Amino acid sequence: MRRALQVAVTGPDPARDAAPAGGAARLGEAADDVPVGAVVYGPDGTELAVGRNERELAGDPTAHAEVLALRRAAERLGRWRLDDCTLVVTLEPCTMCAGAIVLARVAAVVFGAWEPKTGAAGSLWDVLRDRRLNHRPEVYGGVLEAENSAVLRAFFR
Repeated sequence: MRRALQVAVTGPDPARDAAPAGGAARLGEAADDVPVGAVVYGPDGTELAVGRNERELAGDPTAHAEVLALRRAAERLGRWRLDDCTLVVTLEPCTMCAGAIVLARVAAVVFGAWEPKTGAAGSLWDVLRDRRLNHRPEVYGGVLEAENSAVLRAFFR
C-alpha cells in the first residue's frame, strides 16, 4: 500500500515505471487529477505495473489508476487474464474499475480509503463480491486508511 500511496502522491517514476499516457514530461500536469495510485503485483510479489489517475492529463474519462495499472500489467504479461495477481489501490474502486478487475480475473484487491459516494467494493455497491458474477476476488479494505484519506482530503482542500 505504501508503494501505491507513493504513486498517488508523486506519480510514476519514469526511470522505473511505464510512462503515463501523456509522457513523463507531462507528469507535472497531472496535478489536477485526483491523487489515486494503483499497483499490480504478480503471483510471486513482483511489481508488474503502476497507475495514477490521468483523466485530466489524458482527457480520458476511463483513465483511472486501476484501469491504467491493469492495462499495463496485461501488456507486460502478454495476456488479459491477471489471475493470481493482486491489485493494491489507495481508494476503493468505482463500478467501472470493479468491473475491469472482475473481467481481468484479478485474485485479490487491497484498497486504502473507503469511498462512500462511488465505492463498489462494499461502500455503495459490492460489485467485487457479487455472487452473480463469474469471478470474485478477495477484498481487503481500509489498509492504511488514515494516510490514504489524508492525501485525498488535502487534494480537495
